[in-house]
Amino acid sequence: MSKKILILPGDGIGPEIVNQAVKVMDKLAGEGLDIELDEALVGGAAIDATGGPLPDTTLDLAKEADAILLGAVGGYKWESLDIAIRPEKGLLGLRAGLNLFANLRPAILYPQLADASTLKPEVVSGLDIMIVRELTGGIYFGQPRGVRELDDGEREGFNTLVYRESEIERIMRVAGDIARKRDSRVCSVDKANVLECTELWREVAVRVMEKDYADVELSHMYVDNAAMQLVRAPKQFDVMVTTNMFGDILSDCAAMLTGSIGMLPSASLDENGKGMYEPIHGSAPDIAGQNKANPLATILSVAMMLRYSLDEAAMADRIENAVNKVLDDGLRTPDIMADGMKEVSTEEMGDAVTAVL
Repeated sequence: MSKKILILPGDGIGPEIVNQAVKVMDKLAGEGLDIELDEALVGGAAIDATGGPLPDTTLDLAKEADAILLGAVGGYKWESLDIAIRPEKGLLGLRAGLNLFANLRPAILYPQLADASTLKPEVVSGLDIMIVRELTGGIYFGQPRGVRELDDGEREGFNTLVYRESEIERIMRVAGDIARKRDSRVCSVDKANVLECTELWREVAVRVMEKDYADVELSHMYVDNAAMQLVRAPKQFDVMVTTNMFGDILSDCAAMLTGSIGMLPSASLDENGKGMYEPIHGSAPDIAGQNKANPLATILSVAMMLRYSLDEAAMADRIENAVNKVLDDGLRTPDIMADGMKEVSTEEMGDAVTAVL
């Protein structure tokens, strides 16, 4: 039975990079991958067309799909809008509406790009971290929230950090399951010395791992130290698991260890393995329409989709091997360009990966 894939190009460079990923999927579909593609609006493009960042039709199609591929949302054009209807609310609405509670962000340094990292090669060579971020709870979704006026006339902004035991338990199980397929080490990142909410996080993490994952080594680290350690000695980490806000910050920090944020995919999964897949780099409106964005993170997001949602590990391997081959051949988009390499456009990079496939 065909698997339904919903394509959400989004804003900025989103349509350009998604087009290259669709080329890859079309190539594999011609070789036996049984998929059906549909497309819908989200983010700024949806605001322009419908007045809101997440039309009901888009959410309905997303619920019916087996997996979703997202380009990026947001841009300068919509920054003046009320925060309640900005493009990013479309992304948050998809995560909440589909209950995509587990965000997987690998930070892998491709050996061909070791010189692109701002850290010394001996610090980052061989880097392979998986950051597991809780995605539908925490301070981004907690209530109450808002801006209020105090009795003295001064305004005060407030947000609520809140986690239930069940939310912590399920994200820890995702981290434990992934660790078992890697080096069987999980570092849980919190701020338990200051925040009662993450004191509970640590308590539940210990309980879940001791009960169900005794074969996985569990350690703990405060978030400020974790940020420092990612820069000082990143290869000490295997799987990192943390809250929504901490994961948002740490995963971007880890991404830059790899030399380019344009190389890294991500997955957001529900309890049944259905997921939304997207590059982590954002909409990059400053280069939109110039055919120079790096499509490899989006193409690698397709590989994650095949691996985690469609049970097509062999085809995922083929995509990852093809990306390695084009890098070996010296092809580079501007963000990863180096002396002696050949600079190519977004479209040329997509064509090169497809040709290797």
